[in-house]
Amino acid sequence: MSLFSKKQNAKIVVDGGYKPEVVHFKQGQPAQVAFHAKNVNGCLSHVVFKDLNVDSDLTAQKVTKINIPTDKPGEYNFACGMDMFHGKIVID
Repeated sequence: MSLFSKKQNAKIVVDGGYKPEVVHFKQGQPAQVAFHAKNVNGCLSHVVFKDLNVDSDLTAQKVTKINIPTDKPGEYNFACGMDMFHGKIVID
């Protein structure tokens, strides 16, 4: 068994909402979610993870990657800049 865990990756397409809206990661393995900007007009131009103190501008590049802590089980909710569109990351 390797001393280094393989990084978990997930892709969320931002196009009139988030697809998929829910992503699952395993606890204890490094994780990263990549937001792919297709249609990021209005409030979807930003993704906000309040619990992680993250507010990322999705218009700056086509793909925005955010590292997700997986040290304990739980959920990290995210939303657009106006809190109209929602999603969540589940650590289990």
